[in-house]
Amino acid sequence: MPELLVVGQIRRPHGLAGELSIEVVTDFPGRFQPGAVLRWRLGAAQKTLTIASVRPHAARLLLRFEGVADVDAARALQGGDLCVPVGDAFPAPDGFFYGHEIRDWLCEDVRGNRLGRVEGLEQTPAGAMLSVETRAGKVVLVPFAHPIVVRVDRATRRIVLDPPEGLLDL
Repeated sequence: MPELLVVGQIRRPHGLAGELSIEVVTDFPGRFQPGAVLRWRLGAAQKTLTIASVRPHAARLLLRFEGVADVDAARALQGGDLCVPVGDAFPAPDGFFYGHEIRDWLCEDVRGNRLGRVEGLEQTPAGAMLSVETRAGKVVLVPFAHPIVVRVDRATRRIVLDPPEGLLDL
């Protein structure tokens, strides 16, 4: 199975006709279109779903899937993630980086000293944070913002940081 990226989370059924309330967790909500194929995942269980209809509802979307015709069928999907294979992710626009894309990239300071490796990109209320495993084996969160992030280089899979004194010692 290919690695999957979560693009939505199924919260609950809406009404009696099989619609589901979806929390969008992608920066590209345009992928939720009738005919789009997604992977539903809950624990080890997975299945393929095709979107039959989409409509906005408050801060979420209401989706109906082919073959999900009533509230009982919708309830069976509740709590699951909607995913796409990594290979089907939209290309990142200039200046945008996916968390899965920068995993295992090298972090260096402005002098070229190795600081650690990226474990992932966390979305927090304070903004995006790099999760970096330092050379000492500790995991620290580093704001993914200028002026701390000086340069991100896809070609060399390297991120240059200029962290304030003590940030990596927390």
